[in-house]
Amino acid sequence: MAVALGGCNYVVLAPAGDIAAQQRDLVIISTVLMLLIVVPVMALTVLFAWRYRQSNKSARYEPEWDHSTKLELVIWSAPLLIIICLGALTWMGTHLLDPYRSLDRIAANQRIDEATVPLEVEVVALDWKWLFIYRDYGIATVNELAAPVDRPIDFRITASTVMNSFYIPALAGQIYAMPGMETKLHAVVNHAGTYKGFSANYSGAGFSGMHFAFHGLDDKGFAEWVAKAKAAGGTLGRSEYLQLEKPTQNEPVRRFASVDADLYRLILNMCVEPGKMCMSEMMAIDAKGGAGHEGMNNTLPLTYDKYARRGTALGPEPTFVAGTCTPDAPQGQTSAAIKAPADTTPLLGAGLKRPTFTPLKSTSFFLGQRPKSDS
Repeated sequence: MAVALGGCNYVVLAPAGDIAAQQRDLVIISTVLMLLIVVPVMALTVLFAWRYRQSNKSARYEPEWDHSTKLELVIWSAPLLIIICLGALTWMGTHLLDPYRSLDRIAANQRIDEATVPLEVEVVALDWKWLFIYRDYGIATVNELAAPVDRPIDFRITASTVMNSFYIPALAGQIYAMPGMETKLHAVVNHAGTYKGFSANYSGAGFSGMHFAFHGLDDKGFAEWVAKAKAAGGTLGRSEYLQLEKPTQNEPVRRFASVDADLYRLILNMCVEPGKMCMSEMMAIDAKGGAGHEGMNNTLPLTYDKYARRGTALGPEPTFVAGTCTPDAPQGQTSAAIKAPADTTPLLGAGLKRPTFTPLKSTSFFLGQRPKSDS
């Protein structure tokens, strides 16, 4: 057994990042604390079975015995103390290792320099591949991730369709990627090397090929990796993303020399398609009272199914809500930030009747609220 297990890669017990190392310590400490009860119980079970066997005539036989204060103290106090210790560890670990909590150290004895700028990586789980956007560097990659050693990494994570789980065992614990929602993960890699990342949540036919390589590099190596991505050519904009989003299996590594700086926000708000209303815009409209009865007709048809892009429709032809403001500028802003466009021509959504009154130069018109006058 020792020889067979010697060929295993104990990545969870020998991680390359400080967060994963702290999580490993929690696992080990918790296991040891529980073994303080498990091992004695197993040993005493064998001891009692042997000592009080039927053939042992010298064993004490006390059929009237029913209580021992000392034994009761041992039976109850030992598990109670262990539960208290486990509870304290869990409470501290829950706060100190919160994936949304910014890092305050690089390693056990190394604090983060205040001048250090974290590496921001936007992660999108697709069917069945991973998209990584380095907005600060203007590049994007598919199924390949890299980061400098000893530099904090801030992951912002979402998905295009179904839920997945972003997991690099050597770096940190797993965290879910969900469409229309954003999760976060803060981590750091302390040792150079290439590590495996994958989805830890089953998501369909191509799930088994949904893995990627994570490269921990020194500063020079990371600069060369970025230069390599820029030299690959190609642009990842909205139209290119809609093609990339289509389900594929065992996708090879791809690199894009430039990427739309607004792409991740559009993916997160589920409005990459031209003319589609962003969730943030819809929430801003709802916060102002909604678009009224006429907003029910403000839809456009979807012309694809699961294997062309999103979801299979049952029943009537699927639709999406069309944007009612200018195509790009207001989307993703708060309700207070949406302003009337310079062009005062009445805006028409799909199915909305042309207004019979003069447009107001205020946010109320564009947020679907009726003017106070009857004109």
